[in-house]
Order: sequence, then structure tokens, then C-alpha cells
Amino acid sequence: MKIALGLGCDRGTTQATLHQAVALALARCGAGWQDVAAAASITLKADEAGLLALADAQGWRLHFYAPQELARVPVPHPSEIVRRYTGTPSVSEAAALLAARATAGALLVEKLKHLGTDGRNATVSIARMSHD
Repeated sequence: MKIALGLGCDRGTTQATLHQAVALALARCGAGWQDVAAAASITLKADEAGLLALADAQGWRLHFYAPQELARVPVPHPSEIVRRYTGTPSVSEAAALLAARATAGALLVEKLKHLGTDGRNATVSIARMSHD
């Protein structure tokens, strides 16, 4: 099974916190690191050191989507707080679905939020890749 990760995080989230969040999300849906075929986030995170370090360590090429692209994706858990800060009601769920080229029914992990020992939150969503 090939999957796409959607990743969101507080500014300054460490690679370790992001790694833990992804590990928890993978375990929740019974997937492994080797199943990740795509990883994505919002353009606002294109310079996020922890996110870039995790992608580099895993050999992932991160895809970054603009807030208006993410905002067009119907998701099960939109957030007004997220919209206020980013311009879209969803980062992780919408990014996972765009990267998977899939609809909300493909979400295996909807929105796992993890508070790391660094005091920062990471959010991970996982979608099954569409077979175009």
C-alpha cells in the first residue's frame, strides 16, 4: 500500500517531534515508513527546519501547496483557528489528499495531533494513494 503524508506543525517544531508524530500515525493505520510515497505541507512551511530535516532523513521530496489550493479540498476536520493563521481550514488533511490525488474517503488517519517534548505540536494525516 502506498500512502501520502500531510504534515503540519508549529513554527520551530523539531525533527524528533515530527518523527514521533509520523511514527504514531503510521502505527495507527498499520503502515510503515517504506509505504510513504509522498509527503506534503503548506507553502508557509517550506523553510521549516525540522520538517525539511525529516524529509531529508527519509529521502522524501516534500510538496508544498499554497493555502488557496488546500482550502479547496473538502476535509472532515476543518479548523477556523488553522484558517486564521494559514488562510486554509486544513493543512495536514488537505495536503495528504492533494499529494495522494484522492478524496476524503481515502484518509486512513484523519488528523493526528502530537505534542512533542519540545512543547510544539505536529499534525499528521495519511491518505491512500489514488491509482490513476
